[in-house]
Amino acid sequence: MISIKDIAKLAGVSVSTVSRVLNHQDNVKADKRERILSAIKQTGYVPNRAARDMVSKHTSTVGIVMPGMFNMFQRQLFSIVEHHLEQFGYHTSFYFASTDEEGELACLKRLKADRLDGIIILHEVALPEFQHYLEENKIPTVLATFERDGWKATSIHISEDEAALQAVSYLIKLGHRDIACIGGTKYSFSSQRLEGYRKALEQAGIPYDASKVAFADVYNMEGGAKALSRLLDSNTSFTALFAITDELALGSIRGLADHNLSVPGDVSVVGFDNIELSSFSVPRLTTICQPLVEMGQMAVALLHSLITSKNGLPVSIALPFTFVQRDSTAQRK
Repeated sequence: MISIKDIAKLAGVSVSTVSRVLNHQDNVKADKRERILSAIKQTGYVPNRAARDMVSKHTSTVGIVMPGMFNMFQRQLFSIVEHHLEQFGYHTSFYFASTDEEGELACLKRLKADRLDGIIILHEVALPEFQHYLEENKIPTVLATFERDGWKATSIHISEDEAALQAVSYLIKLGHRDIACIGGTKYSFSSQRLEGYRKALEQAGIPYDASKVAFADVYNMEGGAKALSRLLDSNTSFTALFAITDELALGSIRGLADHNLSVPGDVSVVGFDNIELSSFSVPRLTTICQPLVEMGQMAVALLHSLITSKNGLPVSIALPFTFVQRDSTAQRK
């Protein structure tokens, strides 16, 4: 069986140098790193994870916290994060947290039972014990897609209210003044995006009308269709609609079609997130694009830095968003 000593001998370096390369440390000269990697490839050497963990005092395992039922946006982000963790040499453990306190407590209990080098949270958790446990045990943590006041953790996100403001302002520029909104009942991004909707109306001198806002309990297409039906059943008039997620927007388009209303002929619709399906729907969905790839890559890189650095300090990073104009919006007739 090939050992780390064999790799060191073949590459003409010390065992400690091979160990630094295997543990993704930077303090190795390029020519030595190249010889080591070549020797590993030539021999087909596979590191003994248990032995490496004992030496490095790391588990090489990162936990990912996600909702029990995650939406298309979270699914895409998870795929990117998991791929890049693998490239950094980490193994991944998954922890599913349902949306109630009992589910979050169960998730935390499972998390406590494992030794982890760090945590990436893709799903906003409300339980204070979650934060307290991670902070008290100094477990490197990255919050991906949201930030939380008072939480000493690195966060990567966008400016939710500014993005929503831009989306609704676009509808106003198209001449729409009767603009409905499908919001949500959970998580900070929901209230932030609703605030952006209100700001856009206020800046345009359009009074906020609570009857034009319907709230979905779940952020999927069925939730969007049901919220849209409630708007129509209440006889609320609107020529445009802003939904706080793409799945809610796509569900509302289905609901409008069921009521013989066309998009964008009768109602212009804007979503939020730019999930893959939004560019294949009929009509293609106008939306806010979150930089998913950059967000996933940065979450992993920052977590790796926190794990390997003795003085890693948490930071809050707001990434740029972009507005994607497609076929679901049109000038008001």
